[in-house]
Parts: sequence; structure tokens; C-alpha cells
Amino acid sequence: MIGDILAGLYPWTKALHIVSVISWMAGLFYLPRLFVHHVERAGDSGETHEIFTMMEVKLLRLIMNPAMIATWIFGLMLVFTPGIVDWSSLWPWLKGAGVIAMTWFHHWLGLRRKELLAGSNTRPGRTYRLMNEVPTLLMLLIVFSVVVKF
Repeated sequence: MIGDILAGLYPWTKALHIVSVISWMAGLFYLPRLFVHHVERAGDSGETHEIFTMMEVKLLRLIMNPAMIATWIFGLMLVFTPGIVDWSSLWPWLKGAGVIAMTWFHHWLGLRRKELLAGSNTRPGRTYRLMNEVPTLLMLLIVFSVVVKF
């Protein structure tokens, strides 16, 4: 019965999953760039620091967190839709590992935001520039896993 409901909702679930992923990825790409400029231009106090802090908090709380949660909900709905996932293949496991790593990265960014807010950041802009590549690599793993179905 639940499988029939999920099968009927499949096109909507897939569309909402894609929209959620795009929203989440936008934040995962942008927040580390904000951190680079925050560290290199704003320092630990002052008006510019406050502006960056506000932008980072709003991006994380109002866009990234809801998008991540929606991505997980719609993704799990797809996983439980009959006939969508072949668990004997490698691709769902690779995708799952990529999504878990992406979620870890999201939480790592959240911890860095708290450090910037408290003025206790010890990482240079270069660290955030390098970490800005993480979501790109994970996105490639996830997309190729799903489309090519290794």
C-alpha cells in the first residue's frame, strides 16, 4: 500500500528532490565563499563582521537547513519507492556515501559559522577556499553514480 502511494507520487517526489538538492547545493557553494571574505575582509568585529554574520546565519538557517532536510525526506521517499533502487548495484551505495559526506560538510560549515560568530575562527581564507571544492567533488560522485549507475 505505501509502495503504491510512493509510486503514484514518484514524479512529484523526484521533482521536489531535485529542487531541494539545487537549493542545498547553492548554499553549500556560497557559504564557504562568504567565509573567505568574512575572514579576509571583515575580521572579528565591526559593522562588516556583523553584515557577514547576518548573511551567513540567514543562508544557513533559512535556506540550507530546510533544503538539506527536504533533500533527505524526498530522497528517502525515492529510496522506498518500489523499483527505483537496485541495491545489488554499486551506485546507490556510492550515492548514499556521497550524501552522508555532503551532510557532514554541511554540519562542518555550521560549526565554522559559530566560530566566526564568536570571533574564535583560527582558519585562514585559504582553508575555506579549499573546502569550497568539497561539494563539487561530492556532487560529481553523486550525479555520476545516479546517472551512469556504476
